[in-house]
Amino acid sequence: MIDADLTADVPSVVEPPPAPEAPTERELPLHFSGTGTEYLRIWLLHTLLILLTLGLYLPFAKARRIRYLYANTWVDGDALAFHGEPKTMFRGFLVLVALFGIYAIGSRFSPLAGYVAFLGLCVLWPALWRAGQQFRLANTSWRGLRMAFRGDLADAYSVFGVAIWPLVLMIGVQQFARAVMEGSVAIGSRWAGLIGGSMIVIGGIGAVLYVALLPLALAKVKHYQHNHYQLADQRAQMQLPTRRFYGLAVKTLGWVLVPALVVLAVLMIRGVGAWMTDHKFAGTAAIGVTLLAYLLSFVLILPFFHARLQNLVWNHTASQQLRFASRLSFRRLAWLNTKNWVLTLLTLGLYRPFAVVNTWKLKLEAVSITVTGSMDGWDGSDSAAVADASGEAAGDFFGIELGL
Repeated sequence: MIDADLTADVPSVVEPPPAPEAPTERELPLHFSGTGTEYLRIWLLHTLLILLTLGLYLPFAKARRIRYLYANTWVDGDALAFHGEPKTMFRGFLVLVALFGIYAIGSRFSPLAGYVAFLGLCVLWPALWRAGQQFRLANTSWRGLRMAFRGDLADAYSVFGVAIWPLVLMIGVQQFARAVMEGSVAIGSRWAGLIGGSMIVIGGIGAVLYVALLPLALAKVKHYQHNHYQLADQRAQMQLPTRRFYGLAVKTLGWVLVPALVVLAVLMIRGVGAWMTDHKFAGTAAIGVTLLAYLLSFVLILPFFHARLQNLVWNHTASQQLRFASRLSFRRLAWLNTKNWVLTLLTLGLYRPFAVVNTWKLKLEAVSITVTGSMDGWDGSDSAAVADASGEAAGDFFGIELGL
């Protein structure tokens, strides 16, 4: 028999602790429940009030439109909510109207005054745009958690400087050339022609260079947006090289060149066949084909660009626990866009509410959100609830829309 004292110091076998379970992942379903019929009633009322108030009801209409779209946007069984006050948006609307009023009045007096007013708008624009982003997200919530936009003002000026300052320089050169050609600048006629012609050439070169900078400007804007979105303590990050935006620009340009080549071929055929056929018939046919090519390019180029851009940016956006994906079909968007334009024209604009709802639904439901782990511990105390709305109207005016 082994003595118990001899085995007392023998270490027992310690079982390793169980391996931690991998965080669970699940997809948050997105669904839009709004209908064109519901939105038609809202749209008709808004249109009437905008006409009766000579446009002053626009910010109030916009607030109700956003509230309707958000209230019917469901994420994992809970709808978004918009808390923005129309009165606050109205003050921002008045600021924008005043700025463009100054620009319009200055342009009527002289090119120089118009250019100075335009320069003032460019100086204020990054701050206005950032304010609009802050206001929209600070007044958007999901499950009681407020969203936020954390981009600072210095970064806004750095981002938009790529697009704004070359444009300011290019327009300044054009305005100076115009003043020289019209004799507003007191110099000799010989020098006026030489300087004016040189400025026009420089302006043309600047325009080409400016177009080449547009993909870079878009990349900077999208990085600025997606790197500063926040829900509770979830801060978004977008990992996407700038070359991908240039790739999108090249592909989009291909859709532009195809109808342009068709029009060029028709015009060349018209030039040769005009000696053999009736000139009036050939001209009418050329105009008809040109318009057709223009319409085809319009219903194809924009859907292609929007679909590819949405997929590009959201497929590379994620936070600590959230991962986004977008599978927006170009074909479905192009077909829907064509249908919307045709029915809007046939109904003299009455189909517009249905077009808005159908487009929002298609773009929204093409996105999926995957969450890792539990959302119970999310802290929403850092989300801002109040922000300046002075830039809210500016985003829509320049075609920069927040979200999907």
